[in-house]
Amino acid sequence: MWELSGFADEIDDDFEKQCTVLDRLGIRNIELRSAWGVNVLDLSDDQVGEVKKVLRSHGIAVSSIGSPIGKIRIDEEFEPHLRRHDVALKRAEELGAPYIRLFSFFIPAGQDPDTWRDEVLRRMGALADRSTGRDVTLLHENEKEIYGDVPRRCLDIVESVGSPVLRLAWDAANFVQCGVRPFTDGYAVLRPHLAYIQIKDAVLATGEVVPAGQGDGEMVETLRALRTDGFDGYFSLEPHLQSAGTLGGFSGEDLFATAHEAFTSLLRAERIDFR
Repeated sequence: MWELSGFADEIDDDFEKQCTVLDRLGIRNIELRSAWGVNVLDLSDDQVGEVKKVLRSHGIAVSSIGSPIGKIRIDEEFEPHLRRHDVALKRAEELGAPYIRLFSFFIPAGQDPDTWRDEVLRRMGALADRSTGRDVTLLHENEKEIYGDVPRRCLDIVESVGSPVLRLAWDAANFVQCGVRPFTDGYAVLRPHLAYIQIKDAVLATGEVVPAGQGDGEMVETLRALRTDGFDGYFSLEPHLQSAGTLGGFSGEDLFATAHEAFTSLLRAERIDFR
């Protein structure tokens, strides 16, 4: 059974409102990125307690910590960021999240990402080592302008680090915005390492983000292949239908519902069970 989740901070800053809308849509999981406009890693102990209370009242679980780990420049100091990863691990434990999303560092404009390979792998290895023995799996998400932006380098990261705690999240729209046809160019090589799917689509010619199935993200082909392969995991709505930025995006309640309907319509058309 495929499980729906979502970045509910795209609905509203207020955490109660986020969960109320998820509840109305029948989504039983959340990918927690921010609450009350505060990043999940910067929440106070009292705010974490309130998050738990709201989640319990709505019967919603945390599918992943939508952390900003790895969203610094590769030439920025790493040790403070590694300590910040410790906060992400703490949040995952506090909130019962099985996954933490992270990234592989922004490459300075105009530079060849491959020249930074050794440093990227050193840092990703350190993050994996820090997480070993904890009850959590790290998910590298492909993102524009980071080292792991295209399938070849995503594969390089997960295979070269070689840690059982490091897997891949799949974001079709981000691949499209890098000029990649996700299913055609990336599915076969990345599928053995995929553990989590972000739901976002985009138009190849313009980079515009659109609801699932309305762009060039090859959503139907990917869904069919995942079903055939026996994938069993989370599909997390990250619509970005109103605005998008380095640390997140926004859709609002109505457009989030639009994104939910677009994706679930694809699932129903393919006769794929979900909850």
